Amino acid sequence: MPRRYAPPTKPRLARKRPLNPARIIALLDAEYGTLPWRPHGDPIAELVLTLLSQNTSDTNSGRAFIRLLAEFPDYESLLNADVKAIERAIQPGGLAPTKAPRLQAMLREVWSRRGSFDLSFLKKMPLDEAREWLRSLPGVGPKTAACVLLFALGRPALPVDTHVHRVALRLGLVPEKTSAENAHVLLEAMLAPEQVYPFHIQLIKHGRRTCSAQRPKCPQCPLRKRCPSATLFTKNVPERSR
Repeated sequence: MPRRYAPPTKPRLARKRPLNPARIIALLDAEYGTLPWRPHGDPIAELVLTLLSQNTSDTNSGRAFIRLLAEFPDYESLLNADVKAIERAIQPGGLAPTKAPRLQAMLREVWSRRGSFDLSFLKKMPLDEAREWLRSLPGVGPKTAACVLLFALGRPALPVDTHVHRVALRLGLVPEKTSAENAHVLLEAMLAPEQVYPFHIQLIKHGRRTCSAQRPKCPQCPLRKRCPSATLFTKNVPERSR
């Protein structure tokens, strides 16, 4: 019987196994240094500041926050303030016409529920319940809720900003086309509580300094040997000398 012709098979591309979080943290700690996790204990300030930071730089949101505190003596005075006055105060942060009414609505809802702006009760609430309580406030999404829990209250909730999202996608930690919102759930689930803060901080540093959105510096990347995206950006580019 004559043998059937078998067309040649294409060689399979070798898939790089994604780095695990512990190794990512270790490599980026060595590259950028470490920062201790020191929650500042002021969740309402973190809530306001994170809302102001949406779609702007840390510098601009910080200026907006400082001006807001200078114009209004306390958060209670914002409840019935002229929204235009709030808008003028937070102008340096950008999108003031959107953020001003959102900020006022958020603070009114906190006051309506609690009769104060003390959110320290969230520290003892189960993590998922605390997260959902924050997310039920006007204008609060998964990143804002996680920032309050992580930076103010020392809870292991992972904020996924544009840098964390981009680096996680390129490293293959989450499936391609995973949204930032869904990445919060997937990434946090793979981290031990003590890994959440360094993972967040180091991926932000890495996204800003090396794994930028445009023209990432893959030859200089400490993760390049196990990064499945490195070859997309490093054709004909020599690696850094070691």
